[in-house]
Amino acid sequence: MAEFRFTAFKATGEVIKDEDWTFATEQEAKTKGQQQVEELELAETTHRLVNSTGKLILFHI
Repeated sequence: MAEFRFTAFKATGEVIKDEDWTFATEQEAKTKGQQQVEELELAETTHRLVNSTGKLILFHI
């Protein structure tokens, strides 16, 4: 299992959500992470999901 960091922002730059998510692989992080973003109703906000080295897994402006 690997740790990933999810952060969502308002247009002003204010952080809406900033938390750690755990997934088995980067591919799982991409698919299940996107599902979680949609469940949180943050799909249309600026957000990112990065792995522990800072590699972008998901990104939306």
